Amino acid sequence: MSSSTVITNIAALVTNDPSLGDHSPLGLVRDAALVIEGDRVVWTGESSKAPATDNRVDAAGRAVLPGFVDSHSHLLFAGDRTEEFNARMSGRAYSAGGIRTTVAATRAASDAELEAGLTRYLAEALRQGTTTFETKSGYGLTTADESRALRVAARHTDEVTFLGAHIVAPELADDPAAYVDLVTGEMLDACAPHARWIDVFCEQGAFDGDQARAILTAGKAKGLHPRIHANQLSYGPGVQLAVELDAASADHCTHLTDADVDALAGSRTVATLLPGAEFSTRARWPDARRLIDAGATVALSTDCNPGSSFTSSVPFCIALAVRDMGMTPDEAVWSATAGGAAALRRDDVGRLTPGAYADLTLLDAPSHVHLAYRPGVPLVAGVWRRGVRRV
Repeated sequence: MSSSTVITNIAALVTNDPSLGDHSPLGLVRDAALVIEGDRVVWTGESSKAPATDNRVDAAGRAVLPGFVDSHSHLLFAGDRTEEFNARMSGRAYSAGGIRTTVAATRAASDAELEAGLTRYLAEALRQGTTTFETKSGYGLTTADESRALRVAARHTDEVTFLGAHIVAPELADDPAAYVDLVTGEMLDACAPHARWIDVFCEQGAFDGDQARAILTAGKAKGLHPRIHANQLSYGPGVQLAVELDAASADHCTHLTDADVDALAGSRTVATLLPGAEFSTRARWPDARRLIDAGATVALSTDCNPGSSFTSSVPFCIALAVRDMGMTPDEAVWSATAGGAAALRRDDVGRLTPGAYADLTLLDAPSHVHLAYRPGVPLVAGVWRRGVRRV
């Protein structure tokens, strides 16, 4: 039988259960405790009511919140794009074309090199409180390179996404229809066994609405559930397509019409906002306030990738969302935990209530608000994943 551990003397515990504590969406419990047994949470509540356990951890008056759920990342790649970033910060505009640089480096890398990079970025994210992550292929763009990236990813997470439709492969740049045929045929057949999700970059310079619909529909027929890069660089059909196909999330959502906002609010498709991309490209910020006020579910994620958002830090993205996207600290923390879980259609992560995985982050601060209040400060003092302290 597994041993039990109580974490006690928690100044503020974010449960994301509005039936608890202050009955807000965060379900904030003051002077709290939490009990872990095996890999699950079995009890949360006030410290004075905590049951007896085998082990005890003193949080020393600090805050505890669910581990971050990073529902959008691109961690299977080789090389970096330092020179491109430097040029962009010196005045060159961002476009989808820079992806080709990473494609060349990724194709040249060995499986071991790709896995070493992945594990490095995962460790980096864990130190910053991320306990669940999704990651995508998309830098191979051949059947062999896409499938090997997914095989590597599947050794480290269940949330694996096939993104063969990141851009048209360079060798088929003059025949995008042939590339769509490849993605929906041979490449999908090879990749589907290793993935849970299928994604497409629906954008000028990548794939249009009809191509994106064909790709996502083919993926659904193979048992993969859709997600979509939508409305990042311009207004377009991505968000409407996401809702039409019941995609788990529409990601970026920077350029939205009122009809797009209404569609998201009337669906279970999550609007996943990725402020690291806007920060790194000096682009217009997504309007989180508009989405939240309309009733849409919003997630916050890093979009960690070597071109447009080379950060693995969810706390950094929380600070950006509060400062520049109209979110309150409470909303940003909810979106980076429960919102990310919703974007992955998960109810066993992103919350700290009985039955959920014991994935939690201890902050060296008395409140979750410090994540936005003290930007850039390494506040994560401890991380438990599946009931085991990892940091």
